[in-house]
Order: sequence, then structure tokens, then C-alpha cells
Amino acid sequence: MVNERYEPTENDERVLNALKQGRDNNDPWGRANPRWLIDETGLEKGNIEFSLRSLRDAGWIKRVSRGLYEFVEDPRDA
Repeated sequence: MVNERYEPTENDERVLNALKQGRDNNDPWGRANPRWLIDETGLEKGNIEFSLRSLRDAGWIKRVSRGLYEFVEDPRDA
């Protein structure tokens, strides 16, 4: 279930934007591992891990397998 009241931090927004890349161009999008997110956002590993945990707890992303995360929903897009 998605927590619609969650307020993403600036770092969370950077992670979300990276996960959403390509969705308007029919490019593969929505899945990433922390290494790719580090490279894409310029954030440090600890910041990526914290944002992934926060976004996962809020239900906006899910952990598909070890080291792989998938975008679920951004309630602000509705």
C-alpha cells in the first residue's frame, strides 16, 4: 500500500526521477540497482540506501530481489 502522505526528501526526489527516466520514451524504466542510482544521481551510497529504504517503507518502490528495486507508484502523479 502506498503512503500518500509521505513527503519525499530532495534525495528521494533524485532517486524517483532516476527511476522514472525513460517512461515517456518507451525506453526501459522503473528498475535499478543502487550502483546505477549512485552513478545517475551523484549521491553517495549511504544516501541512496537511506532513500531506497524510506521510499520502500512508504510503498513508492519495492525490492524485487537483493540489490534490485522497482518503482511502484508516485501518488502525486495521479
